[in-house]
Amino acid sequence: MTGACALKGAPDKEMRHMLSSILKRPTRFALVMAGALAFGVAGTALAADPVIIQMRDVPPSFYPAKVTVKVGQPVEWKNIGNTVHGATDNPGMAIQKADVTEPAGAKAFDSGFVPPGGTYTYTFNTPGVYKYICVPHEMAGMKGEIVVKK
Repeated sequence: MTGACALKGAPDKEMRHMLSSILKRPTRFALVMAGALAFGVAGTALAADPVIIQMRDVPPSFYPAKVTVKVGQPVEWKNIGNTVHGATDNPGMAIQKADVTEPAGAKAFDSGFVPPGGTYTYTFNTPGVYKYICVPHEMAGMKGEIVVKK
């Protein structure tokens, strides 16, 4: 299946065969998937796009340092630097406990060490304010904040 075929709206032979076999299954899932294939969106996430936060080396920082997302919207940290970074709101990992916070009832997140070029994604399901740090660079000021709204 090619993207060009799906965009033109004229399914090629392989796509027609796939649609035919799916439609033979009398399930709601099959009908939904057939519709998705016909419009060329199979495999596309239905959730909101992730908010991207870069992890930078000089100075050690999150960019942007503060973001606002909706409940259920993922946040993806991308290490664009040449050294390891991380993102955590776990108070047990912080030198200064006030540098990390999370709303009542929220589960702490912790990326561990993200290597250069690596990513970490977390989906926030509890509204409120999350303050987080990069463990190796907390004292250098690498701190961030995420506001999660309903």
